[in-house]
Amino acid sequence: MTAGWEPTIDAAVALRRALHRRPELTWQETATAATIRAELDRAGIPWRACAGTGTVATLAPDAPGRHVALRADIDAMPVTETTGAPWTSEHDGVMHACGHDGHTATLLAAASWFTAHEDTLPGPVSLLFQPAEEGGHGARRMIEDGALEGVDVIFGWHNWPAIPFGQAICPDGPVMSANGTFRIELTGEGGHASQPEATRDPVLAAAAITMALQQVVSRRLSPQQAAVVSVSWIDAPSADTVTPETAALGGSIRIADTAAREHVFDLIEQVARDTAVAYGVTAEVERRPRYGATVNHPAPAAELRTVLADELGPAWHAASVFAPVMASEDFSYYLDVVPGAFALVGADDGHGHHEPCHSPRFDFNDRLIPVVARVFARLAGAPLPDPARSAEHGPSHPTT
Repeated sequence: MTAGWEPTIDAAVALRRALHRRPELTWQETATAATIRAELDRAGIPWRACAGTGTVATLAPDAPGRHVALRADIDAMPVTETTGAPWTSEHDGVMHACGHDGHTATLLAAASWFTAHEDTLPGPVSLLFQPAEEGGHGARRMIEDGALEGVDVIFGWHNWPAIPFGQAICPDGPVMSANGTFRIELTGEGGHASQPEATRDPVLAAAAITMALQQVVSRRLSPQQAAVVSVSWIDAPSADTVTPETAALGGSIRIADTAAREHVFDLIEQVARDTAVAYGVTAEVERRPRYGATVNHPAPAAELRTVLADELGPAWHAASVFAPVMASEDFSYYLDVVPGAFALVGADDGHGHHEPCHSPRFDFNDRLIPVVARVFARLAGAPLPDPARSAEHGPSHPTT
């Protein structure tokens, strides 16, 4: 990548689309890591491997000011793409359905700009290219491998198609929710479908449990407690004339307060076991906590809000989007260790970037690259490009 602003952004967009063509799943990001490291080498930025396919690069390591860390996630998802874009995934069944290709390209654009102005940075700036955000606890592994050593504050972001382009959210406290998954195994008595009295039907019990679990949020939790319980699958392999011996179902929970997650799991287990008894079957429940809530620290969140307002303008705040959103992020691990903040930055510019993350129709909005690269520059204390040089790639104060 190159030092000039316009060529830097052009190169970042091209890189984003190249990454999109070659997505790699969680903990398999070998080629992606090689691309990131080659770009850092080209920019003359020293780096080290971290957590396997992760990379940490630090600029101005001896500068006296605070040490700022900026993070991008790099992994893709097991989704078959249907966008029809010229840069459609070339890997069957794998795509960048969450925009991590754009997050990576944005941080590399910032890296190129920083290295051209390294002598002006007031303090060290670490760039964290993190693998395995999609359920692989990559942030935890990065921390275990020393990614936050010496870091005073960390900032991150996620593109968000449900927010208009030019707006964002960055609250104090929770911005994204804790999550977990559950699996319920039901055991009954199989037999001939014509003799229900001689069986104990786990399929019927699975259906009843699915319906009963809908009452956990509406009747067992306070209306003020933000939570979601979703049954996302039922499996009962059998034949048309056979009542099976077993069935299974599972899904996920989301809750704004990490400490309340075990209570929700307890309620799921109680409902599942008691409903199973009513249908003459037994239930075994497996609970799997995943990520904690992503909880912003007030001072860094206030700083990030100021920067977003400076970049996006006075109408930057997406007042119609309530925090926390019920999706989850392993950026939560970083915020458990050092102060920091995380923002959701709007992607919907009215040109097809409204498709939700994890959709096979999702595509990252490349107009976000210069916007967030400038946000990173402000946070790092780097000089900003001249407005005239930035205009072609997204003005400060974009309109929706």
